[in-house]
Amino acid sequence: MSQIKTEDELVLFEKEIKEFWMKFKSICGSEHVNQTLGLRESCKESIKTLSEKWSKKLKEGDLMIDKIQEYRNEILQQNICIEEKQENLTEINSKIKHEEEQKRDFIDRIQELKEELTRKKEIISAKNKATKERLERLSKSKELFEERLGLEIRRIYDEQLQFIFRCIDHKDPDKPYTFTLSINEQGDYEVTSSSPPLDCIAELQLKVRETNNFAAFIANIRKAFTALSYK
Repeated sequence: MSQIKTEDELVLFEKEIKEFWMKFKSICGSEHVNQTLGLRESCKESIKTLSEKWSKKLKEGDLMIDKIQEYRNEILQQNICIEEKQENLTEINSKIKHEEEQKRDFIDRIQELKEELTRKKEIISAKNKATKERLERLSKSKELFEERLGLEIRRIYDEQLQFIFRCIDHKDPDKPYTFTLSINEQGDYEVTSSSPPLDCIAELQLKVRETNNFAAFIANIRKAFTALSYK
């Protein structure tokens, strides 16, 4: 673009010189004309030299512009590549952050489960201790029950106690009346079997849970068996 502009200026300049020459020729004599012609030729030669010089510089400028544009394109491609790598790096960092958060959540969950397991172990241990203490108290009461109520107590499978009453049926004093007792997961007394069956066993079981009066519970079951023997 700049080269075309300079060439147009040179053409215009040359045109103006010709017009000047025609005017000058009509006014001055031949001698002056010859001198002017020499000056003109010298001027034209200078203009030609200058034109060639500027033309060369313009070409060099165009080459420089092309080179700069080439550098700009390379820089643009490099910037695009850097942006893509930056996006990939951001995505990788996001994944790493997400995985670290999942890891922390997993560790926290493990810690919660450990604490919950510890609490459950403590609860189970406390219940087992309470159950063991109750069974020990029942065992200590064995002789008293056997002496006063004609009762025999046996420890059977699954930490259950079997209560065997005798001297209930006046027709057959040796006939056994039995029920089996255990301590459930809640730590409450639970009758698991009765022979013969008693309709009031659920009511008596509920009452002993409310009052924790075990001696009265045993006495009431014996009364129920005695009443049943007269039917």
